[in-house]
Amino acid sequence: MFLADVIGTVVSPVQIPILDGEKLLLLRRVQPNGERRGETRIGIDRAGAGLGDRVIVIDEGNSGRQLLGDPEGAVKTVVVGVVDSIESAGETVYEHGAG
Repeated sequence: MFLADVIGTVVSPVQIPILDGEKLLLLRRVQPNGERRGETRIGIDRAGAGLGDRVIVIDEGNSGRQLLGDPEGAVKTVVVGVVDSIESAGETVYEHGAG
């Protein structure tokens, strides 16, 4: 599981049944304070996230398959929550909508 910022959406003509009707998001991995971390990913949105949101992402095949009800599929990366705020060592390091 990791944190990411939604930096865009992905539209693809790829016709894989499990992706039919799913919203795909372009995700930039970040530390809790927003510093970039690791590679950019594409994930299936199950949280109603949008551009600029900080999100919680599951990046493990078995969990992704269970969330989508596809026990044999190739799903791995799924957005499962939108973050309202993050507190670390008693200090708020992220608050949704704050500059």
